[in-house]
Amino acid sequence: MYGPALLVIAHGSRDPRHAATVHALVRQVRALSPGLRVSTAFLDFNAPSVPQVLERMANDGVRHVVALPLLLTRAFHAKSDIPSVLGEARARHPRLRITQAEVLGPSPLLLDAVERRLYEAGLTPADKRSTGVVLASAGSSDPEAIAVIAENARELRHTGWCAVRPAFASASLPRTEDAVRALRAEGVRRVAVAPYVIAPGRLPDRIADGAEAADADVLADVLGPSPELAALLLERYEEARQAPVLAAAAGA
Repeated sequence: MYGPALLVIAHGSRDPRHAATVHALVRQVRALSPGLRVSTAFLDFNAPSVPQVLERMANDGVRHVVALPLLLTRAFHAKSDIPSVLGEARARHPRLRITQAEVLGPSPLLLDAVERRLYEAGLTPADKRSTGVVLASAGSSDPEAIAVIAENARELRHTGWCAVRPAFASASLPRTEDAVRALRAEGVRRVAVAPYVIAPGRLPDRIADGAEAADADVLADVLGPSPELAALLLERYEEARQAPVLAAAAGA
């Protein structure tokens, strides 16, 4: 094993597809970096929990862990839940150094993954000029998270799609079906819905229902275990792993 261990922290869901997708993504990470110890934990609904995995790591003699939130934006879970559970673990295991990595987004790799799913759903790069995209996220009450989704929609638009609108399955507006209808009203010939979520579950199902209700032409799959997400997890790991070194060099 080289460097700190990596602990991928997912939210968890009663929907079994969620955990299966998270585990598939983590398997891709292990395949990309076979010398790295990679573990998975969940905040809720699924096992093992974050404290259980950190307890196991401490008992195994691990000295440094990079805890990586499997989240697309910095909202409540990244700002509150995860720091709280990691703080309790630090108090319980004072010899275990725990570094919280940044959330996954924003990143060009995420937009690459969105486009991959759109192409897998039947679109081609030649369709961009005649296709509007609804970038549909789970939603948040956090203004920072909402602003990031809006900026992602603008960045995706700059790759050549004729129009891109953000939408949300909860907490914020517009809903997916409203965004689809708005693009239709603007005269967009073909409308595709791209779920900006990592794994299946209740809110992604709501996105799919909205796409169907508004007769969207294309519904892409969730981001899931895409190569881009696996590469991004390792990118965030490296950033967190090197942060103390960079800070020390800057102060030298």
